[in-house]
Amino acid sequence: MGPEWVAIIALVALFVVGTVLPINMGALAYVAAWLVGMYALDLDEKEILAGVSGDLILTLIGVTYLFAIARNNGTVDLIVRTAVRAVGGRVALIPWVMFAVTAVLTGIGAVSPAACAIIGPIALGFAGRYGISPLMMGMFVVHGAQAGGFSPISIYGVITNSVMEDAGLPSSEITVFLASLLVNTAMAAILFVVLGGRKLMSMRVDPDDSDTLDEDLHRGGATVPARGTGASASTGTQATGVRRDQVLTLLAFVGVALIALAFDKNIGFVSITAAVLLAMLAPQEHKDAVRQIAWPTVLLVAGVSTYATILTTAGSPEFVGNWAA
Repeated sequence: MGPEWVAIIALVALFVVGTVLPINMGALAYVAAWLVGMYALDLDEKEILAGVSGDLILTLIGVTYLFAIARNNGTVDLIVRTAVRAVGGRVALIPWVMFAVTAVLTGIGAVSPAACAIIGPIALGFAGRYGISPLMMGMFVVHGAQAGGFSPISIYGVITNSVMEDAGLPSSEITVFLASLLVNTAMAAILFVVLGGRKLMSMRVDPDDSDTLDEDLHRGGATVPARGTGASASTGTQATGVRRDQVLTLLAFVGVALIALAFDKNIGFVSITAAVLLAMLAPQEHKDAVRQIAWPTVLLVAGVSTYATILTTAGSPEFVGNWAA
């Protein structure tokens, strides 16, 4: 049996095991890469590890670290609250708010599962209160995550565009982003009509009812933190104003996007620099933010990238392509 077959069989095996058992696919990919590389391809361990993209790993760590800080200091909740109030209490627009907020979060670097996990419960809280279809609300969150998920500074966008560039394929970062944005927006519009969005058109709620809005955010698992000194912190009442650290976090997001796009700087370096600066301004508040980095995703990308190199070295893609032809 040739090495190309060994690599393909190992690939199928790691997918089967990763599906049946709750084991990170990246960890399985590392095991498969080591065994296939050592014993089927006669590679040494340095050659096996050469397939790991440090650029992608740094991007994952940097943007999810920055996003963890934004979640800790209530910036994510501020974005949701502001967006809901901006629609003036129109219930029919609340699903679109959740779509847009999730798209913005993934567009500026949050991984899609994390964005869905944060916004999903909040969205379903609004759905339960205002009689919106929970299926529609959930699908809006998912499609929102994919709509922004391929921006030039997003995790998926960086991975996709860098892989296409490395493979020598013609690519356009803006085209990839707009294609995903338009397709998912169209899908959301279809779901809105099919799942009862039209009956919501005449419904209104009080957009200035801050207590109800905070209750919806809390029901969904949002932080809506009351931090700082003074009466609000000591009595436990909610701090509804925009705090300095939230303004700085929003400025950090804008700065990261501008520096990465306008000056063509590595998004991983830029985002982790912004995260470190924010952490330095409030070290006690963000001392645990590093634990919220998407480590399972980092392991997944690192392991799969390593095994992808093993597949290429074994000649499996060419073998499958020739067989298909």
